[in-house]
Amino acid sequence: MAAPRNQLAAASWRALAKCKAHQGYDPWIFMVLIAPVSDQSCPRLRTQPHIAMTSCSRSKLYSTSPDTSRFSYHVASSFIAKDRPYDPSSHVFHFNPYNRIQPPRNRRPSARPESGHDAFFVSRVNDSGSVAFGVADGVGGWVDSGVDPADFSHGFCDYMALAAHEHQTSSEPPLTARQLMQKGYEAICNDRSLRAGGSTACVAIAGADGNLEVANLGDSGFLQLRLNGVHTYSEPQTHAFNTPFQLSLVPPSVAARMAAFGGAQLSDLPRDADVTQHALRHGDIIVLATDGVLDNLFNQDILRIASRVLVSSGAWVMTEAGGVRMAESLEPLVELPDNSEGKRTVTLQSALATELVTAAKRASVNTKVDGPFAKEVHKYYPHENWHGGKVDDICVVVAVVNEIASAAKSKL
Repeated sequence: MAAPRNQLAAASWRALAKCKAHQGYDPWIFMVLIAPVSDQSCPRLRTQPHIAMTSCSRSKLYSTSPDTSRFSYHVASSFIAKDRPYDPSSHVFHFNPYNRIQPPRNRRPSARPESGHDAFFVSRVNDSGSVAFGVADGVGGWVDSGVDPADFSHGFCDYMALAAHEHQTSSEPPLTARQLMQKGYEAICNDRSLRAGGSTACVAIAGADGNLEVANLGDSGFLQLRLNGVHTYSEPQTHAFNTPFQLSLVPPSVAARMAAFGGAQLSDLPRDADVTQHALRHGDIIVLATDGVLDNLFNQDILRIASRVLVSSGAWVMTEAGGVRMAESLEPLVELPDNSEGKRTVTLQSALATELVTAAKRASVNTKVDGPFAKEVHKYYPHENWHGGKVDDICVVVAVVNEIASAAKSKL
């Protein structure tokens, strides 16, 4: 089992070294690595997302029960605040469903991942075999009112992770993506430690039966990649240029001021989210991202980056006819080894996540090549001299879909 993992690490290294060396970068700093995790350090890792690392037993990264499930999901995230240098060896997170969820009231700002106003979460949906994950982008305009936008987005993700983890699958209907967004929104609005804020949201629930539901509100979004193609993707929801749909908590004082002097605070609701259903296949790649990615990388850029990682790792195999097929087994590429404690290693999902963040970060500070945001500026304001990328917080969640071998064979 070690050989495929070493193959992935070596292939990722070769691909990264090749594409970075000619640009004057030291390729070593871009090698896709995972920060070591230990029983002592895990509760306070700076890469800790909206899952409490209170138990670090690691038999498999994630494996749903073969008796009831056909699919398992292997999830990683990478992120970086706009004012911080990116280090792919530390700004990365691997989902372990065996860790317990910590109540949001027990989480401190210092325990947040270094993602700025962007936030993310990953959680199993109790014992159903489903996995919930999502991203949120705190609305920066609240800074003018003395509010830290990160408080809303990170707290919102905290509450969604907790709601998914505590969902009673035996006595309640299956949890939907919009319901999860609603639960998180209600909880953050009832949190007395928060006085104001807002964020966009893209929330997904991947079922053990291979069905994916996505609820997207605002200009964060998702892509589903399949066999060297963009299979599906979300469209941004905006009220006007650079004004996305957003969930908001408006304090009474601000509401009273607007009532007296006019004006309105944007405050959309989870019911306004676009909800889509998707059938998943073995090897599909699900990418959830904030606008720090989507304003700087076109869909075809994301596909090209993912294709390079997937082909070099052996997850996608070129056929004699020039097509692409999936590797029969992805387990060696997506699972962390049992003896990975204290070691730096790499998985397919972390390679994808860190490569996308690396590309988005580089594009955001590039003043020569126009990205998606620059194209939108030119569309709405033809005389505006905006070129290059858009500096912003960046967050990506990547899920690799793996059809369990016993289920796949039963269909033959």
